[in-house]
Amino acid sequence: MRVLVIFSHPVETSFNAAMHRQVVESLRAAGHEVDDCDLYAEGFNPVMSREERLGYHEVPANRAPVEGYVDRLLWAEALVFCFPTWCFGLPAMLKGFFDRVLMPGVAFDISDPANVKPALTHIKRIVGVVTYGRPRWTAWFMGDPPRKSITRYLRLLTGGGARVNYYAHYHMNMATPKSLNAFKQRVSRAMAALA
Repeated sequence: MRVLVIFSHPVETSFNAAMHRQVVESLRAAGHEVDDCDLYAEGFNPVMSREERLGYHEVPANRAPVEGYVDRLLWAEALVFCFPTWCFGLPAMLKGFFDRVLMPGVAFDISDPANVKPALTHIKRIVGVVTYGRPRWTAWFMGDPPRKSITRYLRLLTGGGARVNYYAHYHMNMATPKSLNAFKQRVSRAMAALA
């Protein structure tokens, strides 16, 4: 399977970075073709410019500022997102990726505004590998926007056809080596079995 891994964390020594490496290694060991997209390392600019916003609905010219990322997204059959939850949301870098790359003519067809159609129908699998600083109940109380972005919004863009898994380690501020290792092993098994 062609898998686009999208990683969003600025610190290479973080647990998220270790999880990212584990995800990529496990996918490759299972025989998947992996495009490893480290948004920070690649210097992705998450800020939508005035010009981009003005041309947002101009398909296909709207792709020009992020053409390479659009090509990578369209190449993929599966998406794996590795990121931390900050302020109960996506990191700004990843939110900017969503804003700039999941656009009309790429992620959805808005040619008939009353009947918007999904355009990522080639994506068969979506996986989130996510950490939270607070306990699960707190994320639930806040509505857990990252979980909904991965499990609902992205799935909607596939026309509901993609299978979705979401692996979360909650309460990182209270994490132990045992809990971190168990999470790492759980995610590794999931990546090895991705189909």
